[in-house]
Amino acid sequence: MRKEGCSEDELFSFLARRKQLDLSPRHILSSMCTLPHPVAVRAHCMFMETNLGDPGLFRGTASLEHLLIERLGELFHCSTACGYATSGGTESNIQALRIARTLAGKERPNVILPESSHFSFRKACDILCLETRPVPLDKDYRVDAGKAAEAIDSNTCCIIGVAGTTEYGMVDPIGELAALALDHGIFLHVDAAFGGLVLPFLPVSPPFDFSLPGVTSIAVDPHKMGMSTIPAGCLLLRNEEDLCSLSVDTPYLTVKQEFTLSGTRPGAPVVGALAVLEYLGREGMEAVVAGCMENTRRLIDGMESFGIPRAVTPDVNVATFEPVTIPPPWQVSWTRNGHLRIICMPHVHAGIIEPFLKDIGEYHA
Repeated sequence: MRKEGCSEDELFSFLARRKQLDLSPRHILSSMCTLPHPVAVRAHCMFMETNLGDPGLFRGTASLEHLLIERLGELFHCSTACGYATSGGTESNIQALRIARTLAGKERPNVILPESSHFSFRKACDILCLETRPVPLDKDYRVDAGKAAEAIDSNTCCIIGVAGTTEYGMVDPIGELAALALDHGIFLHVDAAFGGLVLPFLPVSPPFDFSLPGVTSIAVDPHKMGMSTIPAGCLLLRNEEDLCSLSVDTPYLTVKQEFTLSGTRPGAPVVGALAVLEYLGREGMEAVVAGCMENTRRLIDGMESFGIPRAVTPDVNVATFEPVTIPPPWQVSWTRNGHLRIICMPHVHAGIIEPFLKDIGEYHA
């Protein structure tokens, strides 16, 4: 650490040079995060100092978190849903499994996981000492519900379904998983970190939310398709008593019990998430999602016109292709099966897709 501080000009010159080492969002085609909406940035700046870990000190901010959960609950067909804002899908998934393990009370609990599930579940199961039971996918990269049924036994505490898989953008047969969960009395957690703010705004989409009686909890990330500032995730549950099963005593705070994982929790991105939903409304979100899906279709058509076939037709705005070399400076990613993967986030608009396709066409001519 410096003995004497530096000047503000020197400091921000140094920071600007380091910022230039970051990749330009224009060329990032592989991220499920995007540029935050301007209203999210403005709202974030208004609430920079707020801490939802001690909500009695920030009652207005806490009320906005409650409103965010209410809005998402309504969106997911359960106006009485409860929950809280997390740091993102990883925390939401850890907490959902904590609840499932606590409620089940099994000595050697196991979790039914699609092979497509996010790697955060491996972290969660390691932390919580849960046995993982991976279930294979069908030809369309959705979990095989029949195989999931075969994996269930008396120690199963949770079934995981994914609504918008990270690698292929597919929605698992959540209806079939919900029926399994009801039949066996098992907690069903839906990881909709990505698809949760896409599927409700499509003209037609498969059911994935609390409209299915067997769904117990849902994870959704407003810092993805909700265009909030980072980090902003949410965990929603159908029943408040399930959430409260995690409560611990907090004697020196303004509340005497908390069920969250993090202690200190920033209010700024939570308010940013709410601000975007309030500002755009359903019609605005439908327009954003429609644009992303149109760009996904254009990308797939363009790539296939160059002889680069899609790996699968996605349910949400994730496009995957047979592997090819990508020219610089474009940043893409690859699935565990080796497929090229591109996410058509709001910043990956037609002004990005067309230059990318032009470069691909020239590179592979």
